[in-house]
Order: sequence, then structure tokens, then C-alpha cells
Amino acid sequence: MDRRSHRSLEEVHGTIETIGKKTSWKRLLAFLGPAYLVSVGYMDPGNWATDIAGGSQFGYKLIWVLLMSNIMALLLQSLCARLGVVRGRDLAQASREAYNPFVNFVLYILAEIAIVACDLAEVIGMAIGLNLLFGLPMIWGVTITALDTFLLLFLLNKGMRKMEVFIIGLIFIIGGSFVVEMFFAKPDMGDLLAGFIPSLPNSAALYIAIGIIGATVMPHNLYLHSSLVQSRKIDRTKKGIKQALKFNFIDSAIALNLAFFVNAAILILAAAVFHKNGMFEVAEIQDAHALLEPLLGSNLAPTFFAIALIAAGQSSTLTGTLAGQIVMEGHLNLRIQPWVRRLITRMLAIIPALFTVIYFGENGTGKLLVLSQVVLSLQLGFAIIPLIHFVSNKKLMNGFHIKWPLRIASWFITIIIVGLNGKLVYDEITGWLTTSENPIYIWTLVIPAAIGAAVLLIYITFKTTMKDFKSEKRKMVPHILDAKVDELASPLSYKKIAVSVDFSTSDKKSISAALQLGGKEAEYTLIHIVETPGAMIYGDEIDDYETESDEAFLNTYKQKLEEKGFKVSVELGFGSPKKAIPKIVNASSFDLLVLGGHGHSGLKDLLFGTTVDSVRHKVKIPVLIV
Repeated sequence: MDRRSHRSLEEVHGTIETIGKKTSWKRLLAFLGPAYLVSVGYMDPGNWATDIAGGSQFGYKLIWVLLMSNIMALLLQSLCARLGVVRGRDLAQASREAYNPFVNFVLYILAEIAIVACDLAEVIGMAIGLNLLFGLPMIWGVTITALDTFLLLFLLNKGMRKMEVFIIGLIFIIGGSFVVEMFFAKPDMGDLLAGFIPSLPNSAALYIAIGIIGATVMPHNLYLHSSLVQSRKIDRTKKGIKQALKFNFIDSAIALNLAFFVNAAILILAAAVFHKNGMFEVAEIQDAHALLEPLLGSNLAPTFFAIALIAAGQSSTLTGTLAGQIVMEGHLNLRIQPWVRRLITRMLAIIPALFTVIYFGENGTGKLLVLSQVVLSLQLGFAIIPLIHFVSNKKLMNGFHIKWPLRIASWFITIIIVGLNGKLVYDEITGWLTTSENPIYIWTLVIPAAIGAAVLLIYITFKTTMKDFKSEKRKMVPHILDAKVDELASPLSYKKIAVSVDFSTSDKKSISAALQLGGKEAEYTLIHIVETPGAMIYGDEIDDYETESDEAFLNTYKQKLEEKGFKVSVELGFGSPKKAIPKIVNASSFDLLVLGGHGHSGLKDLLFGTTVDSVRHKVKIPVLIV
């Protein structure tokens, strides 16, 4: 395995140069970017739903929750950046090193639930935006959101900087749209300023407040930020790390304050337009859009609203994909193709969205959005608590651990979030038990799950010391130093070598490489697979022209090699090379398999598939790819 395989988001790891910049301004510019990708998660369609519900029901009274959430977010994101910069680990990788496999797997499942909940909000938001702007039915809008997978792949191939520029462009579209909206709304500044005084009018306000916190401080953003900061190549000296931490904090402060402006603008808009006019139950994004024109007297306001919504959904879905990749690779050390990863996440989000649209109609999407944000908030403790432990540990952080004032503030934030979530869960379960005619499902499913979550929270809270974290780090990759040097220096000897041939120009390289490794002492078997439709169906019973032709070619190879003194046999297979080659190889005692390239890449790999990757995972011997 490549030594670099432990790197988070390896495709972009250390690809942006920050060393050698002559001025502080240029150094700062080199670091700006990761927090902007994180900040889009703070202004996604889920935020819109909670902000609109909060503004329409309670006016400006919950704007203090937004401000508090923003301060929480800034502190927590700075801790993530510290973890990534100092240790070169993202949060998922650090958790994998610290906890036993079972706990680590449960944390992975919870992180995946958070990502799917976030993606659900983005699917609905995009569909609503398309519906509002172009009149596209919601069910079609939900379905076509799967296509944004290919936009992510395109941007990743263009490099991290281009993706950051694209996201920043979307952020400015969102911000610009709400500057226009504020001009039309004309909020009451006195009431607005009074909204910064903390208050919770009733239990409904608590539910919305928790939704706002969940929509603002998102679990997947903690994983994302700890990885994205590693895209910067920094000087690993004490001075270089200090400078990286400072510039990343500035990046976070700028980006998250922009996100606060957008969220505050949405809540202020809802308060100034709906609450002011006695419309206290506006919670649906569609209703908000429809009411903007008659209440503000301008047809531009709803248009800007829809454009901003689409931009928010699209930008958030890109960063959600990256977070999913980070979580899977970090927690499970499992890496799959980004487009497969994206489609899996998106399908898990599309299914409940389609169910809601079909069975509850478009009016049910607003409640689903708020619910998705509450689910996100419930996941926060499982990400924040390990994060605080990791960055508080002096030995793990090589002296860059957080000091007591920051540690106390971090735990205070955690207590607020976990406490509010605990109250919400208790209130909801109590309400269900009171109103349910058949509470057996609540006692057998919901309550055990809640108790299990509480036990896990307690476990990760008190697993704090370096000794608890097993002073010897869990290995992310096999280390070559574990082997004896004498054994490594011994020459390899291959006695039986299998060579896959396809009668193309790559055969020359494959056969030549095999002969150099085995010499005239080894035995060689040339393998060719007949891939005709008949061979796929009838296997070795097929008797057609192509089979005869391929067998003749194979025997020609054998004859020429035998004339040069090599010991050669041939083997003809039938059907798919991905299945037939491993079947032949595993049936004999070969020492090595030599495979040639398949002659295409990129889009053709997607269309035609690749034999090499499939074969090497199915055979039990070393594979040499030429």
C-alpha cells in the first residue's frame, strides 16, 4: 500500500503552496478557501427552513440563537483546523486511531446519518428552487438532483483552487440576493437589536432554536474542515504551524461571518415580512416565496430568493459529498470511487424526499427540512466531544493543544448543545408515550436507541487520557519497518508465472516483463479470454471463428517463445475477463500474475469498465501491472 494512502482527500492533499510567499497578504490569500467550502453548509436550504420558521413565528426574538450558533461554529471550526494542521489527521482518522473498532463503527454510522440528513435538505432545497424559478414539478426536481454528482467530479479534476473559486462565486450570489431582499424588506432596527437579548418564549421556540443550532453547527463540517486545511502545503516547523493556525482562523472568521449574515438576513426577512403582517405560521419555503411579491410590492424579490436557494443547495451538496468521502475513508479506511460514493449518499436522501412529496405533497417538505436539521443537531455531541479530547491532548498535539480557557469554552458549548438535545429527546419521547395508542414500539425501539446513544456519549466523554487512547497509535497503513531488513533484501524467485494477453500492442510489454522476472528457469502460462457474446452464454462449449482464431494466435505466441528456450503453456478462457482470469489463476499454483493495461482511461473506464482493478482483488497471488 502506498505510504500516502493515510492522507485525507489524497487527490488534493498538499497541492496548494503556501511556502515562499513574500508578503503577509499573499500568505493569507494562499490560506483562504477551506472555510468558504465549510461555510456553505451554514447557509444551505435546511437553514432557510429553520430561519423562516423562527422569523415568522417569533419575529426577531431568535436572532440571538443565530449569533450564539455562529460563535460556537467559529470556535469548533478553529479546533478542526488545529487538528488537521498540527496532526495531519482529519476528525474521522483521529477517531479511528483512538477508539476500538465497535465504537468507531457506531461513530461512523452516526456521521453517515448526519450527512444523509444534510443531503436530504439539499435535495429538497434544490427541487424547491427549480420549482419556484422554472415551474418544474417537485417530483422531477428531486429526481434530477442526482445529476450534480458529475459537477463534483468535474470540479475535483480541475483542482482545489478552482472548486473554491466556484463555491465562493455561489456564496456571493446568495449574499448579493439577500442584500437586494433587505432593501425591499426595510426591517425595524429597534426590534432587530432587541432580538440579540436571549429569550425562549415557549417549547416551540426551543424546537426551532435546536433546529437552528443543528442547521448552523453541522457535524459533517467538523470532519470536512479538518481535512480541507491539509490541502495547503505548509512549513512543518513550529513557526510555520503557528502561522498556518493564525491564517486558518482568519479564513474561518471571514467565511463564517458571511454565513451569519446570510442566515440573519433570512430570519430578518421572515420577521419583517411575515411576522410583522400577522403571518406566524409561514414555515414552507414555497409559501415564503409566494408571499414576497404581494407583501413587498416587487416581482424581483421572489426571483432573487429562488436564485439564492438554488445556489445554496448546489454549493452545499458539493461539500457534503467531500465530507462523505472523508468520513468513509477515515473511519473505515475504505475508499470507493467518488461518483459511487456520491450516488449512494444522494439515493439515501432522494428516497425520503420522494416519499414526502408523493404522500404528503409539497407542503410536507418544510417540516421534513426542519426535522433534518434537528437530526443534525442530535449528532453534534458525537463529533464535538472526540474533537475536544484530541485537541486538548498535549502529547498528541505536540505542544499545540488548546489551553484551559479555550477548553472550558469548548466544553461549555458542548454542554449547551447536548443539554438542549437531551431535553428535546425527553420531551418528544414523553409526548409520544402520552399520545400513542400502542406505545410498545416506542418502548422496544425508540427508548433503547436513546439509552444506547446516552451510554455512547458518556463513554466518549470520559475516555480522555493518552493511556485510554492506547499510547501506541492504531496503524493506518502497514509499516515496512515492522519487517526484518534481511527478509526484504532477499531476491524474489518466481517459478510459475501467468501472463494475461489480449493480442494488442500491450502484449509485448507484458510478456517481456514476465520473461525478465522468471528467466528460462520459470514456467509460463499465457492466458487469453474469448469475450464474444457466444462465449458469454455457452462458455467453453462455444465453437466459432473467433475462438479458433484466438487459439491459433495463442499457440503462435507459445511456439515463438519455445523456440527461444522458454517453457510455455497456454490457457483459453471464456466470458468476462474479470471473472475468467481469476478463475484460471486461482485453480493453479502460480507465483505471479502479469497484467497489461486496458488501453483507455477517464470516461472510457466508466463506460467499458476496467479489468485490472477487478482481477487484482480476486486473485490470491501478487499482480504485476505493466
